[in-house]
Amino acid sequence: MMNEQSLSQLPADLPVPVDDGAADHLNGMRLPNVPLEATDGSIVDLADVTGTVVVFAYPRTGRPGEPSLVEDWDQIPGARGCTPHTSGFRDLYTEFTALGTRVFGLSTQDRAYQQEMVERVGVPFLVLSDRELALTRALNLPTMDVAGQTLLKRIAWIARDGVITRTFYPVFPPDANAAEVLAALRE
Repeated sequence: MMNEQSLSQLPADLPVPVDDGAADHLNGMRLPNVPLEATDGSIVDLADVTGTVVVFAYPRTGRPGEPSLVEDWDQIPGARGCTPHTSGFRDLYTEFTALGTRVFGLSTQDRAYQQEMVERVGVPFLVLSDRELALTRALNLPTMDVAGQTLLKRIAWIARDGVITRTFYPVFPPDANAAEVLAALRE
């Protein structure tokens, strides 16, 4: 069973994901009009969000007291680390907003599952649900199939006025991604 501490700490022996080229096509793409349910119950269409936006996607967060999706979750490259990934963006959120940047999390989990994590971890930004895989398919985002579920591979991108200007893929270690994205925005 997972506990809060094991969810927020990364094991030292995590396998490093390799760049399989699955995100090479994203830079310069216009975000498609795909309405997604957010953790506050609103509907967000990333194509309509003006200004600078950072989206970070992850496979799935765990819950304290519940087992991992599969027993060998930690051995799947890029799977483990969704809570530390999210916490990194939470911890630097004020720095992102000081740059006029909106931050969104993204996963294929449903809103209720995401809402539990947002409340437990204290996430100040919206997390979007792509449970129907509409955005995933429209952008041809990198995915992995685990236990019969299609999950997003960990990725982040910066978009300006609806166009992806920079991608971060593969993301490793997940807890350092927010600082990497913030540094790119400051360049």
